[in-house]
Amino acid sequence: METVTEVGPRLGVAPTCAALGVSTASYYRRCQPQAAAVTARPSPPRTLPAAERTAVLAILHEPRFVDQAPAQVYAQLLDEQRFLCSERTMYRILEENHEVRERRDQLRHPHYSAPELLATAPNQVWSWDITKLFGPAKWTYFYLYVILDIFSRYVVGWMIAHHESTALAKKLIEQSCARQGILPGQLTLHADRGPSMKSKPVALLLSDLGITKTHSRPYVSNDNPFSEAQFKTLKYRPEFPERFGSIQDARGFGHGFFPWYNVSFR
Repeated sequence: METVTEVGPRLGVAPTCAALGVSTASYYRRCQPQAAAVTARPSPPRTLPAAERTAVLAILHEPRFVDQAPAQVYAQLLDEQRFLCSERTMYRILEENHEVRERRDQLRHPHYSAPELLATAPNQVWSWDITKLFGPAKWTYFYLYVILDIFSRYVVGWMIAHHESTALAKKLIEQSCARQGILPGQLTLHADRGPSMKSKPVALLLSDLGITKTHSRPYVSNDNPFSEAQFKTLKYRPEFPERFGSIQDARGFGHGFFPWYNVSFR
């Protein structure tokens, strides 16, 4: 039975490949001669014998050399009038024994698993965040704190302040929990990794109230989608101003927006 490589030159490569469902690249690859097996590289005549290589490895394992680079070991041995091998040979011996590694200090990021937020009833999981509202002049801001129930999307607490503060965040969480009658072990509170969210006073408050806390992964805004979506609803309202004239103006807008959001929008 003739093969593709035998029929191709007689009937034409392209028609034969099309009829057999074989690509022309596969045809030409099969026509190429098989590459010869790669032979092992012979050892150079000046290679250190096995006994000497073992002796060099033992010296590299000495307590005074175990944490030093081969260049340092090589230089120190020369100061002692000892020459065992070249610096490159030391590297080869270490590589043969799988002892060559990155010696510089490198930052290793820990693995953060994606948070799983599941609520089957109100007051099981809350999400909270802080966003900036533009003030009357450039570089002036007001800070809006919002706590949201992810099951009902009900805003259980909000506040507008002149600055971001751990004390204010702690007060808002405490008042919201008291207003909703949260019991120990009932609630999980999710937030991103902002300074107020990870602060020690807030963590101690949640521990005292029996509230489980979770955080988003670093630099992953999608891990807190509920608060981000609520802020987008707020800022995309037609009546949302470009800037607020004062903090009283911002609070007045909040007093109109959040009742509408809790009753009409949801």
